[in-house]
Amino acid sequence: MTLALLLSGQGGQHPGMFALTAERAEAQAVFAAARPLLGEDPRDLAASGGGRLHENRTGQILCCTAALAAWAVIAAGRPGRAVVAGYSIGDLAAWGVAGRLSPEAVLRLAGLRAEAMDAASGEGFGLAGIRGLSLDALGTRAERHGCDLAIRNAPDSGVVGGPRAALDALCAEALAAGARRAVVLPVHTPSHTPRLAPAAGAFAAALARESLQRPPPGAPRLLSGLDGAPVFDARRGLDKLARQIAEPIDWAACLDAAREFGATRVLELGPGHALATMAREALPDARVHALEDFRTVEGMLGWIGG
Repeated sequence: MTLALLLSGQGGQHPGMFALTAERAEAQAVFAAARPLLGEDPRDLAASGGGRLHENRTGQILCCTAALAAWAVIAAGRPGRAVVAGYSIGDLAAWGVAGRLSPEAVLRLAGLRAEAMDAASGEGFGLAGIRGLSLDALGTRAERHGCDLAIRNAPDSGVVGGPRAALDALCAEALAAGARRAVVLPVHTPSHTPRLAPAAGAFAAALARESLQRPPPGAPRLLSGLDGAPVFDARRGLDKLARQIAEPIDWAACLDAAREFGATRVLELGPGHALATMAREALPDARVHALEDFRTVEGMLGWIGG
């Protein structure tokens, strides 16, 4: 059995995002590390709901907290052969799951990443998800509206970044052209577009100051969230981790890499189900779930080992 772990990006935060891990002893250190960065316990912050869940800095820290807490629980069950890839901010969390960075470093870096992105992007920008047009056609339409292709999810599915008014117009045009879905996402930063080049540089400098850890025996193989390539050279991997802030990411390549690694089970650590939905199409022979599909940790661990 080979397990692929997919770490979610922003957009899916919700009040119940820590329902499965909140009381688990294995996850308590992760919650404790997140608390001073957020100003309150991440479980309380999430449960309170509201707009703060989707603020850029808060959202990035919460997404990393969710992934690291879930992994702490899974790792205690010794899951065996595994590979990990992260979507957008999930790419940073993947370095923690793979044992390259400590949980404390991941969470601290998540805050720095968000602050650098906010400083570079300004107000009035965001992302839109569009499905049902070829990526070439989507890229052409995006350029016409002053936007940029940010994420390649599948041959007919992508995410575009730019001014929110332009994204609204692009979504309307895409639906009129036959797109099956076109929505502006609850994200307020044009991630993975050239507008964030200054943030990529600032984050690269922050990463260069970090002390990397030696992965423990049996740690999941780390895939770059930029292009799906295995990370063998840590410094080159960190360069990609910074560059993906301002360059389009190829999530389809990450799913292809998980399939080539022989993934028979795929688990999205959340929040949300978006990556699991994409994985079902890209890995039709694998068994796929999101963490939030399970009612109990025991059920989830039984599924992994079954």
